[in-house]
Amino acid sequence: MRTREKEDRPAVSTGVQQPSSSSPGSGDSPHLLDNPIWAALTGPHARFADRVGRAARYPVDVAPFTAFADPADPRAWADLATLVGPGRVTAVSGAIAAPPEGWQIVRSVRGVQLVDTALRPEPAPEAVRLGPDDVPEMLDLVARTEPGPFLPRTVELGVYLGIREGGRLVAMAGERLHPPGWTEISAVCTDPGHRGRGLATRLVRALAAGIRERGETPFLHAAAENTSAVRLYESIGFTLRRTTAFLQVRTPG
Repeated sequence: MRTREKEDRPAVSTGVQQPSSSSPGSGDSPHLLDNPIWAALTGPHARFADRVGRAARYPVDVAPFTAFADPADPRAWADLATLVGPGRVTAVSGAIAAPPEGWQIVRSVRGVQLVDTALRPEPAPEAVRLGPDDVPEMLDLVARTEPGPFLPRTVELGVYLGIREGGRLVAMAGERLHPPGWTEISAVCTDPGHRGRGLATRLVRALAAGIRERGETPFLHAAAENTSAVRLYESIGFTLRRTTAFLQVRTPG
């Protein structure tokens, strides 16, 4: 995962949530955002869920994420192994201290989770709604900017907005995870030749306006090493909620 240096380069990622308390000021009770992928797949995104018992995942062309009802439950890991298949690599979610015996950690990247506490939502008149017909251009932009996972059907998860100049897609952002009452802003990226103009910020604010209209709260994930992006998000009204980790694990062979 590369570190972004400019304002329009906030990279959004997601992954496994490490143990922590609930959101600030809410005590120690569990919070939906401690296990957002499971909350989404058993809630508003249930129509996407492939599920075996205590484990679930998105279709592989929608998002690369899997989750557990309880990452501390060995039965959930067994269900995930059945769901994914032997010797396969997958991204997991939950408060995971260590995988059970037979599982291998392939990759681990530190991240942060931020929530909207003071973001100013506002429409972006120049933004256009993106859909399936725009996916080839969206995939091309993602390949050049690497904001995090975006697959051929990711656009089905929520609203995606883009900015075009001369007919060419130069910036985009959209909605990914959808736990009840919350919506994740993701795939925030800008073409290298159009950075430094605040395009990403305008798209984030526009998405937040739509999310707030539904009575929900925006949140997002970013790579911990991407300090410029984290500072940008905090400067426009997001607050760090917790640290996270993006883990890829291999199922027992």
